[in-house]
Amino acid sequence: MTEWNKILREEIYSPKEPEESVIRFLEGLKKKRLRVLDLGCGRGRHVIYMMKQGFEAHGIDLSDMGLKTTKEKLESGSEWYLVKGDMKVLPYAGSYFDAVVSLRSIYHQTVHGLQQTISEIRRVLDKDGSVLIDFLSKRTYSYGKGTYFEENTFIGEEGLEKGVFHHFTDKEDLERLFKGFKIVNIELREKEVDGKLRSRWIVEAKA
Repeated sequence: MTEWNKILREEIYSPKEPEESVIRFLEGLKKKRLRVLDLGCGRGRHVIYMMKQGFEAHGIDLSDMGLKTTKEKLESGSEWYLVKGDMKVLPYAGSYFDAVVSLRSIYHQTVHGLQQTISEIRRVLDKDGSVLIDFLSKRTYSYGKGTYFEENTFIGEEGLEKGVFHHFTDKEDLERLFKGFKIVNIELREKEVDGKLRSRWIVEAKA
């Protein structure tokens, strides 16, 4: 995925601080030393945060650049696990993780890819394991921009995201995608930046 090697060189695509939703999600896990996967870990901000909070932190990404940068940031002597791999075919045993986090990554694929990925997440989650994932909302300013690929899926035409899939959802779409899960919460978060509405769904669910 050469696109992601280019994208993850740019600091603007890789904030350093963990997202508030991830901080709250991890605080809600009742036990420490749980095994948590950051799916599409990028440059590692959430892997690093999870490790510092006492979790057994795992990260997987297709980008060599992202994994290399993450390794450089991790403290020497610390315990961490990074893997290069495809989120649609996770290289982990069933019921291996207590929780999975995936922000700003899972929606960069087709709806079939999303279905495969969510099925894999359920497979690798332990019984009653928790998941936190975000999705692009159909209300966001970029909906419909780019080359049409299939319903609600468009391919970027310019900039660093040229050639990258963007799949957009509404609440009903998410309820269908997570039909096999116990949905804890689906929240729409929106803000306006430079006159443009940025809109994302945050989904928390249990296996």
